[in-house]
Amino acid sequence: MFRLQMRALRSRRRRWRVAEALATRRGQRRTLWRERLAERQHIAEERIALVAEGTLTRVVGLALEAVGCEAAMGGRCVVVGGNERELETEVVGFSGDRLFLMPVGDVQGITPNSRVIPRPGHSEIAVGDALLGRVIDASGRPLDGRGALRCNARIALSGAPINPMDRHPISEPIDVGVRAINAIMTVGRGQRMGLLAGSGVGKSTLLGMMTRYTDADVIVVGLIGERGREVKEFVEQTLGDAGRKRAVVVAAPADSPPLSRLRGAWVATAIAEYFRDRGQKVLLLMDSLTRFAQAQREIALAIGEPPATKGYPPSVFARLPALIERAGNDASGRGSITAIYTVLTEGDDYRHDPIADAARAILDGQVVLSRDLAEAAHFPAIDLEGSVSRAMDSIVAKPHLQSAQRLRQLYSAYRQQRDLIAVGAYQKGSDPRVDEAIARWPQISAFLQQSVDQRAGLAASVNELDQVLADNPGERK
Repeated sequence: MFRLQMRALRSRRRRWRVAEALATRRGQRRTLWRERLAERQHIAEERIALVAEGTLTRVVGLALEAVGCEAAMGGRCVVVGGNERELETEVVGFSGDRLFLMPVGDVQGITPNSRVIPRPGHSEIAVGDALLGRVIDASGRPLDGRGALRCNARIALSGAPINPMDRHPISEPIDVGVRAINAIMTVGRGQRMGLLAGSGVGKSTLLGMMTRYTDADVIVVGLIGERGREVKEFVEQTLGDAGRKRAVVVAAPADSPPLSRLRGAWVATAIAEYFRDRGQKVLLLMDSLTRFAQAQREIALAIGEPPATKGYPPSVFARLPALIERAGNDASGRGSITAIYTVLTEGDDYRHDPIADAARAILDGQVVLSRDLAEAAHFPAIDLEGSVSRAMDSIVAKPHLQSAQRLRQLYSAYRQQRDLIAVGAYQKGSDPRVDEAIARWPQISAFLQQSVDQRAGLAASVNELDQVLADNPGERK
């Protein structure tokens, strides 16, 4: 009996071990099948995501043409040329089954019938606090030799402007550190201003002053289409070590392809939007808006768009508001982008230059620089008659506004009669306002001038304006 019980116990143990082994094998098989199924699904997804490669058929000037592949406007494609060299391009147009591509880099080494591989997604930029103090190119690559950027977030370059009904109004002034601008054409936080001037009038120098002295949490500088040597000079001399800690510089110099210059402006704007959306007060400085428009003109003409106003195709005038309208206050009123765009005027005629005229219609004001003042060593060479801040009425006190208007009147009266005054032909008593302007002109001229290394705060500028307009023209309080 005992032997029978022991035999039965051993038999049950064997069955348990067999069952346990079978269960282990089944579990292993389940795991194996799950892994194989996941692998098959991944392969299937990759096959679904496969895209047809195209062939490069034509390169004319700046434009590349490809057939045999499909990509959306603004999409990215990689052209693989000789020695497997890859060239990044962007889709800027299409006609039938042909794609028009614009290269980001140099096309040297690209051969006929090169492979064209569409890439998923659109252009993006890595963003984060690691950008502060860095100099990058239009593709987000560092130029300062300080190592790779460690940014975890990525945002698209093609951001959308804020709903105009949700945008917070301009309600407070911003101190830019320049006496004439602070007192006569006060800039509001979230305002978009233009800096209109011809070449060699002090545009970049004035922009450098505003970079150093403006009250802002973050400064984003876009050097678009300017001389390459100015990049290092701006970073080391204009910004300095103190200003560089809160600044991001995006450089796309004049020798860059037109798409790089175009993207440089979008990159600078996208970075400014990122910091604004975090509730920070951003100063966006772009030098220059004219180079941005010229880059778009080169691209548009290369793909066959007909020219319109002075050689600029219609797409140029559509791109300008799309770029500028992305600056300004956010919906909550905590974050803001105060933008200053320089505009290089042709022949110092900002009234008939198409880009300057289009910019004035979009911007919230402009500061015009005069070559006559610059040649007379009057710096900054701000022409008060052509300069205006359209937001000033709503952000300054009424006495300040009245003082600014009165100084404008005296300045204009003197400038209109300056030829007669210079030759001694003006008769005193002919016009009381001109008489007052002549009496106060030394104070007015000194008030409007400022050295590069001097900062003039907003409150101090308003006080000096009141002193210039004191009852006794010969005294300063």
